Amino acid sequence: MADFSFRISPDVIIASYACSRLGQFASEAGSRFMLIMDPVLRAVGLADKITQSLKDRNLDYFVFDEFGETADSKTVDAALKLAKSAHIHGIIAAGGGKAVSVGRAVAALSQEKDGIYEFLDGSVPGKKALPLICLCTTCRDAYVFTDKVPLVDSRTTQVKLLKIHNGVCKATVFDPNFSVTLTENQIESMSLEALCLACEAYLSQRSSFFSDMLAEKAVELLSWAMDGSASHNVTTPQEELLAQGGCMASLASASSSIGAASLLALAINGRFKISRSLVSAILLPYIIEDCAKFKTEKVENLAKIFRIEPPENAASEVMCQAFADNIRQRMAKANLPTRLKDLSVSVDQLALAAEDCGKLEFINNLPRAMTSDDLFELIKAAY
Repeated sequence: MADFSFRISPDVIIASYACSRLGQFASEAGSRFMLIMDPVLRAVGLADKITQSLKDRNLDYFVFDEFGETADSKTVDAALKLAKSAHIHGIIAAGGGKAVSVGRAVAALSQEKDGIYEFLDGSVPGKKALPLICLCTTCRDAYVFTDKVPLVDSRTTQVKLLKIHNGVCKATVFDPNFSVTLTENQIESMSLEALCLACEAYLSQRSSFFSDMLAEKAVELLSWAMDGSASHNVTTPQEELLAQGGCMASLASASSSIGAASLLALAINGRFKISRSLVSAILLPYIIEDCAKFKTEKVENLAKIFRIEPPENAASEVMCQAFADNIRQRMAKANLPTRLKDLSVSVDQLALAAEDCGKLEFINNLPRAMTSDDLFELIKAAY
């Protein structure tokens, strides 16, 4: 077994109405902030709740919300120039994975003399980062607890991993109430993406007793969130269960690794601006079926935790297949696309995404040794 080292970073807060305490969390880092905020929050009426908390604590701030469809180097470059000239004490990132990724990159590089592209090309930050607080408005983020930030290189549209120091983020806040602005389809796809993260972490070559514990609990919480409890013992609201399960899945992923579905979703999103949640959800059943061939016991255990009920005395292989079929049935019931061809992208275009994946270090942590060619075979099966 690999050596195990455990460090708590950042502080993790999961609480209803946590956005109203954002100013409290921020005030510990200073009094002047750059608020990097997904413009969607303004459209759905949540921006005022976030900024009011800062005003109530007399914190000075300015808002950056000039986003495209992805977290790309062009956006980070523009935000960095503002951060460097504003003499701020810290960064607040509010939104989904896009805003959090930009916020983490800006906090990590705001004291550096070099620009974003030197670091995307391999340089590692040497200066101390600005304090960062992340307000995650969705139930999952595979990268918020890691020392890597996925960014799209605007020069090539390829996704790259920006390496940053541990401890950049001082607090990560999940507010379950933010999910009320999402549609049922969005909640379903994000729930399945969180489930995918937990399964991938559990099945990865980098898994450990610790990541397995987190992944198992994440799957259990997500099962309750998606289907309710068989008894009346679990009375926690769905949005809180999703936040808890998504956070646990993100922690499990950081303690272990993402897998092929999340890796492909990352590259496809970078190239073609297609939702990572949808791609992950579509690919998840194929990941389950593939891993069932050589990690049958672990896949079967996940199925049991997720409360899959196959025929009595069913063989392990039947249990694993029932798990994959259950995911497909959920997607069909929710009117979500179940094949990659439904996402208006050609299989030839997806070949580029598979090649991009081969250049990312996550490919070394998959449940089995895979090349970009193997990932393309997975794409063709799901197309």
